[in-house]
Amino acid sequence: MRVCNARFLRYSAFVKRYVSEAGTDAVPEWCDRASEIGLSGIALPEIISAFCRLRREAKISETQYRQLKSLLLADIEDTAICDLTPAVLTRTVASLETNVLRGMDAIHIGSAVALHTDVFVTADARQHEAAARAGLRVEMV
Repeated sequence: MRVCNARFLRYSAFVKRYVSEAGTDAVPEWCDRASEIGLSGIALPEIISAFCRLRREAKISETQYRQLKSLLLADIEDTAICDLTPAVLTRTVASLETNVLRGMDAIHIGSAVALHTDVFVTADARQHEAAARAGLRVEMV
């Protein structure tokens, strides 16, 4: 099923909703314009990992970490989470075989294809190219 105006955000793009860095300004606009936001099932652990790294590096406090985590958990209740199905894994393998990608980056592409997303939003140049080759409309943040 295809949802009109659906956006798939790679975890590094989605994390920009919570942490100020290059490209942060574009993410709320992409999210606000979407009728549905899609994430891979691996996005939550990747985002929490990014928050934990920021906490370890003393870039955010323990209180800020808890606030960010709480916001994230509330936000993902309204997202389409794509499981690692055989179709996702097939697309993931195809992306790995035809592009120079890390495994997790390919899973995001496979998930976006499986969700029939309208726009794939990423902050990674290699993933941008690979997602375009997979037939996705891609936007860089």
